[in-house]
Amino acid sequence: MRIVVASDHAGFCQKDVICDFVRGLGHEVEDLGPETADRVDYPDFADKVARRVSEGTADRGILICGTGIGMAMTADKVPGVRATVVQTNKFAELCREHNDCNVICLSGRFTAPMDNCEFVKTFLTTEFGGGRHTQRVAKMMVEDERK
Repeated sequence: MRIVVASDHAGFCQKDVICDFVRGLGHEVEDLGPETADRVDYPDFADKVARRVSEGTADRGILICGTGIGMAMTADKVPGVRATVVQTNKFAELCREHNDCNVICLSGRFTAPMDNCEFVKTFLTTEFGGGRHTQRVAKMMVEDERK
């Protein structure tokens, strides 16, 4: 899979760890920034990742900020993106299985890097469950058509 990753300054300390981990799983990774830990505005980086997923030039996205919340709120505004904060491995599994999530947002301040790596692995290996969830995801995405 083609995976795009970005952070803000609060998630920067985990970005390289996540990128290396995903490469180690055999995926193509593109780091969309930032280049340093200097303060940046998280919406700029969330938008970069979300647009790449939305246009289909990336299969999935990973965002890391202080809590994951701001990144998720920003990324989810881009049509075609289903972004969520992941705080447990079960959340990572269910966001894929039930919601066909294509962007996860991680906490760089409150979650250990190895825990985030485990969440990422689950996010990348869990398939969408389909079935009754297909109709629910379609209903969710109607909101994108109203924009």
